Amino acid sequence: MTSPGILTYLIICPLVFLGGFVDAIAGGGGLITLPAYMIAGLPVHSAIATNKMSACMGTSVATYKLARAKYIPWKKALPGIVAALIGANIGAHLALLVEAELFKRLMLVILPLTAFYVLRTRDLGDVGEELPFRKTIVLASLIALVIGVYDGFYGPGTGTFLILLFTRLVHFRLAEANGMTKAINLTTNVTSLVVYLMNGRVILLLGFVAGLCGVAGNYIGVTFFESRGSRIVKPIMIGVLVLFFIRILTEIL
Repeated sequence: MTSPGILTYLIICPLVFLGGFVDAIAGGGGLITLPAYMIAGLPVHSAIATNKMSACMGTSVATYKLARAKYIPWKKALPGIVAALIGANIGAHLALLVEAELFKRLMLVILPLTAFYVLRTRDLGDVGEELPFRKTIVLASLIALVIGVYDGFYGPGTGTFLILLFTRLVHFRLAEANGMTKAINLTTNVTSLVVYLMNGRVILLLGFVAGLCGVAGNYIGVTFFESRGSRIVKPIMIGVLVLFFIRILTEIL
């Protein structure tokens, strides 16, 4: 496609900033950023690919800040990172070959159930008894593999799903789940981006400029998370799930 004009940047950059802010707190920033690229008129595969570039930049900052705050349990995270890398590579290649219509219809069932579960959960930070280390590694790696395929294939809502699964199934504390999520999400974003770069789908300048806005949004979002914790995560997570449901519904209809 031709080089994007100034209007494209004016549409995309503020929304990427907002998406970065939301993503740093509760995941799901792609529900804001990916539609921004599409609203601006980019072809679908270019939108997904360029979104991955800006997402990589923003998630790198959030991951760095959470790592410095010691929120990432590296011994537990490393096997999950490897599993996510494999999953995202599979998913990104599938995205270039397969229509996502069937998957979207499945999400119309999964999303309301997920939102209902979040509403019924009194405190996302209350995770119960810690699991044995080996069981933790196996569960976390399996989650990372499955969600890695999803992120490489489609993507929006990845962080939200990871946080929910890590807190509920693996019994990570919320801060630890968020740190683990960012490390894995960065892995899936970079893996997917490499595939799209090799296939010439990324609009580099646009992705870089939007990525700077995502960096700012993620930085501010992590600061909010550190100060407000689970109080701000739950309402934002519900908003992300509702937005995702509406978006998929409008795409199908």
